[in-house]
Amino acid sequence: MTRQMTEMLKGTLEGIVLASLSGRPAYGYEITAGLREQGFSDIAEGTVYALLVRIEKRGLVDVERVPSEKGPPRKVYSLNTQGREYLEEFWGAWSFLAERLEQLREGGEQACPMSKGAASSRR
Repeated sequence: MTRQMTEMLKGTLEGIVLASLSGRPAYGYEITAGLREQGFSDIAEGTVYALLVRIEKRGLVDVERVPSEKGPPRKVYSLNTQGREYLEEFWGAWSFLAERLEQLREGGEQACPMSKGAASSRR
């Protein structure tokens, strides 16, 4: 994974994890495995677990301890009302950014407020 991709992922991983929980509750390893299946192959389990702790503390998920056949109980995370509201805000922000980035990509400097005229007036 490139450094640029890693930096972009840092800013969106919280929304990505919440989106993965919007379908059904899951425990940390399931979330990581699901993300890897969707192409996020370089996401470390430790990164996901640290993120789950943060979103739990912020009250975006509910946690249930479920007995495990192998070792201690698993923490199963499910998106709660506050988490769903946060996820809606995330998708709104994502849509806004994606539209603007697409405009920039398609229009080049024409879509950019710092077009040639603006840049030359600063010289």
